[in-house]
Amino acid sequence: MAVTEQANNPLHGKTLEFILKQLVWHYGWEELGQLVRIACFNNNPTMNSSLKFLRKTDWARKKVEKLYLNTFH
Repeated sequence: MAVTEQANNPLHGKTLEFILKQLVWHYGWEELGQLVRIACFNNNPTMNSSLKFLRKTDWARKKVEKLYLNTFH
């Protein structure tokens, strides 16, 4: 049953790290920080610090996932 639930989910199988790397590659940290206004994208951004923040901050992760979908789908 879980497989059919995920069939229409475009994020299925994509890790948060993959999503963030794609966005950073596409926009760069500076533009990403303007599109998703969170400090970890604007103040000395690193992949590790951003992933740590996004994993524990649901609203920020949802914004990043939405931007990914709007950009690549």
